[in-house]
Amino acid sequence: MQNKIVYPFSAIVGQEKMKLALILNVINPKIGGVLLRGEKGTGKSLAVRALANLLPEVDTVATCPFHCDPSRPKDMCDLCSDKVEKNQKLSIIKRPISVVELPVGATEDRLVGTIDIEKAIKTGEKHFDPGILAQANRNILYIDEVNLLDDHLVDVLLDAAAMGVNFVEREGISFSHPAQFVLVGTMNPEEGELRPQLLDRFALSVEIKGIPYREARAEIVRRRVAFETDPASFIESQSGSQEQLRQKIQKASRLLPEVNLSDEMLDLITQICVDFAVDGHRADITMFKTACTIAAFNGRTQVTEEDVKEAAELVLPHRHRRQPFEEPKLEQQQIQDSLQKWNQNKGKPQQNSPQNPVPQSDNHDNTSEEKPEEEDSGREQVFDADSPYAVKPLSTHVLDEVQRSCTGRRSKSLSNSKVGRYVDYSVPNGKIEDLAFDATLRAAAPFQRQRKESANDLTGLLIEKSDLREKIRERKIGNLIMFVVDASGSMATEERMTATKGAVLSLLFDAYQRRDRVGMVVFRKNAAELVLPPTNSVELAQKLLSVLPTGGRTPMAHGLKLGVETIKNYVRGDKEVVPLLVLVSDGRANVNLYGGDPVEEAKTIAREIASAGIQSLSLDTEQAFISFGLVKQISTEMRGKYLRLEDLRAGLITSAVRTNLFCDQPTIMNND
Repeated sequence: MQNKIVYPFSAIVGQEKMKLALILNVINPKIGGVLLRGEKGTGKSLAVRALANLLPEVDTVATCPFHCDPSRPKDMCDLCSDKVEKNQKLSIIKRPISVVELPVGATEDRLVGTIDIEKAIKTGEKHFDPGILAQANRNILYIDEVNLLDDHLVDVLLDAAAMGVNFVEREGISFSHPAQFVLVGTMNPEEGELRPQLLDRFALSVEIKGIPYREARAEIVRRRVAFETDPASFIESQSGSQEQLRQKIQKASRLLPEVNLSDEMLDLITQICVDFAVDGHRADITMFKTACTIAAFNGRTQVTEEDVKEAAELVLPHRHRRQPFEEPKLEQQQIQDSLQKWNQNKGKPQQNSPQNPVPQSDNHDNTSEEKPEEEDSGREQVFDADSPYAVKPLSTHVLDEVQRSCTGRRSKSLSNSKVGRYVDYSVPNGKIEDLAFDATLRAAAPFQRQRKESANDLTGLLIEKSDLREKIRERKIGNLIMFVVDASGSMATEERMTATKGAVLSLLFDAYQRRDRVGMVVFRKNAAELVLPPTNSVELAQKLLSVLPTGGRTPMAHGLKLGVETIKNYVRGDKEVVPLLVLVSDGRANVNLYGGDPVEEAKTIAREIASAGIQSLSLDTEQAFISFGLVKQISTEMRGKYLRLEDLRAGLITSAVRTNLFCDQPTIMNND
C-alpha cells in the first residue's frame, strides 16, 4: 500500500466533515471509528487511503506479526510479553502506518485468524495463523461497502474494535492478540442499510454528497487531471500543505491528554443527547471524547460550546431515534434549540421532567364517506400507508441439501463455509477446511491400541488421514420476497389501499430486519410493471410504495406472470435464493393476457407458480360483504397461504408467512 502513489489528503476539495472525522480518529483512536455514508464517486475511498500518508512512522517489535508497540508492554501479544518478562531484548524497527482492507467476501477465519487444529492434535502445540485483525493492529482498518459484509463478521469486527483485543476460540483452544486500529467503514445507502445496533457501534458518521458548486467541481477535475498527468510534481506541490497538516495532527496527539472538559460542557452534552432521545449512553461518551479531540486539533486545552456542537454533528446523525425506513439525518435546528435551552437553563436548578413528552396533536376525523370504485375512470390517487407494525420473528427450515453462502436472518440452510452452527459431520473429499474435532477423535479412538503397538508409542494420540472428519454447518439466510401488488381503481374503494400499503410496509419492515432481498411488481390499467428489481435495499421499496398511484383496470394475469418471470430470472443467477411471492389484490381481474377469460388466465399462471415450487402468500383486500372469493381461488391454485386483509395483525401475518416458508421436516443430514 505504501509503495503506491497516493493522492494527497490536503488536495481533497471540500468534504470538510469527512476529513475532520478521519483526522479526529487518528488523533484519538479511542473515539471508535467513523462510518462514511454517501453516493458513489464522492472520494470516500480516496480519502481513507490518503490519510495514512499523513501519519508518522511508529516503533514496532521486529518480526512480530501483530506490530506490537515496544513502549506499551501491557498491550503486547503473548510472545512479546514473554520476552519482556524474561528480560530479553526486543529488536525495534520503524514502519509506516498502513491501510488494511477487509474484502466484502472475507470469511471469519480470514478476519480473525485461525488455529491449525491438525497440528494441535498431533503435536499439542498452538499454531496460530494471523488474520486481517492481526494485520490491522496499530494500522487503519478500511471496510468498503460495510453494509454488504456478513452481519456476523461485522459483530466480530466491532467487538474487537471496542475491546482492542481479538479472541479466537477453536475447539476448546483459545488465542488472543492485540487489535487496536482506526476503523473506517464506507457504504452506499442505496445498497441497503446496516442494522441500527451495528450503526450505533460506529462512533462517528458522516453523510457525503457530491459537491453541487461549479467552481469546486471544476477545481476537483483540474487537480485530478494534474495528479494523473504528473503525480510526482503534483505531490510535490502539495508537500507544504501535507507537512503542515501532519504537524498539526502530531501536536494535537501530544496535547490531547491535557484537554479539559468542564462539568458545564458535560451538562450540555447530556442535554443534547436527552433532547435527541438517543438510546443508551454511547452517544454521550463518544461526544465527550470527540469534543476533547476537536479542542486539541484546534490547539486548545479547554472544550468550548462550539466544540460540543461540532462533535454532536458527527456523533448523532446515525443515532437519532427514527421510524422504520427513515434515513439517518440530523436537524441542525434541533441542535440550536438544545443549545438555546441549555443557555436559558444555566444556573437554574434541574427539575425532573418526562424525557419523552407526548406531543400535542389535533383531533382529526379520519372517517370518510364511502367512495365509488374508480375502476374504469382512469383517475389516479395516491394514498398514504397505515403505520407499519413489527411482526414476530420467523423460524423457517429449507428442505434441501444445497449449501448456501448468502446471509440473512430468516431461513435455515446448510452452510458452504465455516460460518454457522455445527450440526453434523462428513468424510472430507479433499482438503479439510473445517475440522470436526470431536468426530475425528471418535473415529480414531477404536484404533489407538493397535496403532500404539505398531508405532511403539504409549502416550500420544495417533491420528491418521482416514480419521479426519469435516463439519457440516447450518446458517440462517435471507429470502427473496417478490411483492405483486394490485394498484387498480377498485383498490381505492373504502381507501383499502391505505390498509394495503400498511400491510406491505409491515412485511417490508420484517424483510429489512431479516436481511431479505425484495422486489416489487405493480399491476394496473392494462399492464404490469417491475417497479423494483430484486435488491437488498428495502428502503427503495418503501419509497416506491409511498408514491404508488391507484387507478385503472386490474391486469392480474400480467402481474403474476411478470412476478414469476422475475423470480425465475433471478434464481438462474443465484441458485441459493429461496423465493416467496406475495400477491396483494382484491382479485377482480378484468384484463386478459392471452385473449381468454382474465380470471382463468390468472389461475393458469397461478398453477405455473405452484409447479415451479415457488412458495406464495395471498393477501385478499376484497370487502367481506361483497366477496367473490377470487383471490382465495387463485391462492388455492398456487398451493400457497391465503389471508384476508381485514385479519392482518402482527400475529396473523407472522403465522401466514411462517406457514409459507416453514417445512414440517427438519433439514436432512447424512452421517458417514
